[in-house]
Amino acid sequence: MITWVFRLSQWAALFGGVLLCLMIVMIVASITGRALVPIGLAPVPGDFELVEMGAAVVVFFFLPWTYLRGGHASVDLLYLYLPNAIQRAIMLLCDLLMLALWLVLTWQLWQGLLERREFFETTFILQMPIWWGYALCLVGAVIGCLAYLSQTLIRLGLAKYPSGWSTEEAKEH
Repeated sequence: MITWVFRLSQWAALFGGVLLCLMIVMIVASITGRALVPIGLAPVPGDFELVEMGAAVVVFFFLPWTYLRGGHASVDLLYLYLPNAIQRAIMLLCDLLMLALWLVLTWQLWQGLLERREFFETTFILQMPIWWGYALCLVGAVIGCLAYLSQTLIRLGLAKYPSGWSTEEAKEH
């Protein structure tokens, strides 16, 4: 299961990267269209709506892989001078707190999705249902929950890193 979560997180990050590249192309096209209005071009309708929704989705799809790779920023002023046992306890506590946070976040995304869907909320220009963005973010949030759960199980000694996974790749935060 752990190997599957690591691969799923990696694929989610790749999907997020592709989505980010598509958003960049759309932004360039929209800016070019704005600049060339005198010759008949126009900006992409609803570009800011697409960027707003897309940016949220991209973040949710990047975070699980970033976490598993140990890519989050940290401030280690005192941490490095603590005994290893205390460092491990702090990391486990942080993982448990972040897992709890992600579970609450996922639950709230689900509640928001249901509410937006129930009341047919849409974006202003494109009239795109807002719950679509919530649904995509929810997928990333579930992957994030699985990533935090996997890392917590690894820290507790109940699971191991996938074979071929260097523990140096999963830097301590």
